[in-house]
Amino acid sequence: MKKIKKVVFSSVGALTATAMSASPALAQLGEVAVPSQGYAANIGGLISGLLNLVMVIAAILVFLYLIWGGIEWITSGGDKSKTESARNKITSAVIGLVVLTASYALLQLALNFLGFSGGINDVFDNMGSING
Repeated sequence: MKKIKKVVFSSVGALTATAMSASPALAQLGEVAVPSQGYAANIGGLISGLLNLVMVIAAILVFLYLIWGGIEWITSGGDKSKTESARNKITSAVIGLVVLTASYALLQLALNFLGFSGGINDVFDNMGSING
């Protein structure tokens, strides 16, 4: 029972950290400007968009793995090996979620520490001023 509590508290902490690191721009309401050429106007926008896409896909996969472990736990029927396998899946999913959240938070922290408050897109926008 203690291990289940640890897993639950860890996953709640990870979800809270993920929710707290959401960008304020995602909460904006109003009119959206649609670019005429395409989604990414420059390489920074493309990399930033791809990074966000990879993070969302990874988060979805981690949650699906967590659900898979939960279903396996429920359907184990008290069998020790099946319960152990399900617990390992749940533990791995929670660790994956923590790693995913921490990697994103560390990237944002490093970019803010270096003075790029606009994320990765800001890094590529300012490369012209560094080189020229």
